[in-house]
Amino acid sequence: MLPLGVRVRVLLRLPLLQASWNYERMQSLGVLYILFPALRLIYRDEDLVRACQRHLAYFNTHPFMAAPLLGTVLALEEGGETAVGGAMDVDEFKAMCMAPFAAMGDALFWGGLRPFAAVLALLLAVSGFWWAPLAFLLLFNLPHGVAFIAGLGGGYRQRLGMIERIQGYRLPDLAVRCKEGTGLLLGALSAILVGDTLTLAEVPPIWGAGVLLSVLLLGGLGRLGVSTLILILFMSAALMIVCG
Repeated sequence: MLPLGVRVRVLLRLPLLQASWNYERMQSLGVLYILFPALRLIYRDEDLVRACQRHLAYFNTHPFMAAPLLGTVLALEEGGETAVGGAMDVDEFKAMCMAPFAAMGDALFWGGLRPFAAVLALLLAVSGFWWAPLAFLLLFNLPHGVAFIAGLGGGYRQRLGMIERIQGYRLPDLAVRCKEGTGLLLGALSAILVGDTLTLAEVPPIWGAGVLLSVLLLGGLGRLGVSTLILILFMSAALMIVCG
């Protein structure tokens, strides 16, 4: 097993995966920089040169999902395993995993968690909580910090079993839940903003109920397959009648 100090150095380098990035091989320089403390211990002389050249091949995945993949690569390199399951080498393993991991990471972190954290912070801010920005930073950064630490350690310990473990987490489903939660928070935020606006304008609260009913009506018609253009025209006509 690699010394703890070496694994800690690899872990500390993980956030720098994209510090040196190019359009030909994407994150390859970052991968080599992350793995180098371990490669230097595992290989010597010409073997080290060849190992470095291998890891300069094209690599591109989500930066927060690279940890379990690179942890597995470390374990395979340490074990001197030039092939995975006797069918493909370590480089082919990286090439096979990086695209699915990129898709899961994009959906979960960029498309799910980040909007959820942002809308929650906005909801806290309009409610008067001064620490709303801190909530955003904590909610967004804590999960990917856990992904770095647990992912690298899990990949290193479980090797190829890491793939099954990641599948068991059902990350695409979690991304969908985050998006659903974002929709709910946006609804709550909209309700608060509409309520505050009506209060400042001294408009009777009944108008807010009318807006809610109209939103429910339009949403129901949309789910029934009514054309978006017809809904827009309907809403525009209703606003002209009310404001006229």
